[in-house]
Amino acid sequence: MRIGFGCDHAAVEMKNILMDHLAGKGHECVDFGTDSSEHRADYPEKALAVAEAVKTGEIDKGVLCCGTGIGMMLAANKVPGIRAAVCGEPYSAELTVRHNNSNIITIGARVIGPELAKMVVDAFFEAEFEGGRHQERLDMITAIEEKYSK
Repeated sequence: MRIGFGCDHAAVEMKNILMDHLAGKGHECVDFGTDSSEHRADYPEKALAVAEAVKTGEIDKGVLCCGTGIGMMLAANKVPGIRAAVCGEPYSAELTVRHNNSNIITIGARVIGPELAKMVVDAFFEAEFEGGRHQERLDMITAIEEKYSK
């Protein structure tokens, strides 16, 4: 799988740890930055870059890291078709794919440690969308996006 990564200055180390972890599992990792914790990086810019790459098919899914994961999630979800979820434990990471077909996971580098973050992304990337009644609900979400995109 081709996975895009983005972070702000608060989460450079977490992004790098997760990239190494998933590359070690055979995934192709694409770094959308940032690379420095010394200089401010605005999370909406990184979230947008990764979300647009998912939307166009340049990458299959995304991992976004910031202090809490919340800002990245909010920004990424502004792109129609993106379903980003902040997850701090594996169960939610698994279910956001199985039930919501989420295509981006966001991680709070100031909220969880690297070992738990690895378990969270593993659960996210090992899960598969169940379809069925869950697709019906995703169609409802798409209708909401379309209503407000006009």
